[in-house]
Amino acid sequence: MDFRVLILAVSTITVGLVELVVGGILPVIADDLGISIGTAGQLITIFALVYAIAGPVLLSLTAKIERKKLYLITLSVFFAGNVMTYFSPTFTMMMIARIITAMSAALVIVLSLTITARIAKPEVRAKSLGYIYMGISSSLVLGVPLGILITNAFGWRTVFLGIAILSVGSIMLISTYLEKIPTGEVQPLSEQIRALANKKIVFAHLATMFMLAGHYTVYAYFTPFLETTLQLNQYWISICYFLFGLAAVSGGAFGGGLASRLGSKKSILFILGTFAISLFVLPYSTVSFPVFIVIMMIWGALSWALAPPQQDYIIQTDPVASDIHQSFNNSALQIGIALGSAIGGIVLGHTDSVVSTATAGSGIVVIAFLCAVVSLSMAVPAKQPQHKPNQVRYEER
Repeated sequence: MDFRVLILAVSTITVGLVELVVGGILPVIADDLGISIGTAGQLITIFALVYAIAGPVLLSLTAKIERKKLYLITLSVFFAGNVMTYFSPTFTMMMIARIITAMSAALVIVLSLTITARIAKPEVRAKSLGYIYMGISSSLVLGVPLGILITNAFGWRTVFLGIAILSVGSIMLISTYLEKIPTGEVQPLSEQIRALANKKIVFAHLATMFMLAGHYTVYAYFTPFLETTLQLNQYWISICYFLFGLAAVSGGAFGGGLASRLGSKKSILFILGTFAISLFVLPYSTVSFPVFIVIMMIWGALSWALAPPQQDYIIQTDPVASDIHQSFNNSALQIGIALGSAIGGIVLGHTDSVVSTATAGSGIVVIAFLCAVVSLSMAVPAKQPQHKPNQVRYEER
């Protein structure tokens, strides 16, 4: 694997940790700042909303800045946001810090994706993107338990100080090993927004959104699912989360490798179809704990497997506007997470059965599958250029 891709993946882990790390330590934060847990929960909500919007907007506003320079500037802002969080004396100050870290994290993630797409050889591009998504997924999965562990040992503020220190390490690695990368072909903001008129790409974004929505319809309520269906205690619930996390971390690499072997289009349909089936059979697998573990780990691995072939497909479909589409796709992912959590809550409230979230989630993934079919069946717009100006590779110095 290209060492530069590994560095970018490490950076995505660093910035990704900050999003959900507060989820497991909300009571501690609320107590320290003198607010309710519900109010503290807004720290997650505001981050997700800002993150979803900031990626495409900031990518457009910074389109003329050389990519390595922009990456280092953004990581520096991210560092400052975490230091600000560490010293925040009030909830308001911490909210401002969360907005800063959300904006900078969103730009770092999308830059990691777009730079990887440029420096990777075409035949391993999907696999390389898989490593980036493995970094994103691992940070989201491991953030909560790491946050709890560090908080119990050193206090919640140390969590953000640690993330700030890790970002300094990323700055040093990027500064040393990543060469300067020109901006490539720069499109005006109006043109980039107009790129959404490409319905083929829009349906690809919808497929991403609905898949994550289906996933989080179940995953957001996974603890009560385990308690209700398997009567597990906290120890075994922790074991399940750990195994799920291991599978999820491998999902990005699996999706990238699958796309390299089967091609992005076939991989997208295979992953979505298998994912819908795994969610549907999940409640029925609880008749046997070993069988449940197998199905759960398949679900976990597939939950982050779509992104690499999807990104590769987007690049192939609209190479000129691929940067902005990669950013939009990342935003669709965030919207899907928020949408799925909300749908799961509604389903749970109306049925009083946590098992029904799996059925609902499977149905939502079927919608994602249909969106993918529509996208793949559409012809590339006639005006689509055949060259790939944004896909220039930059070899090692």
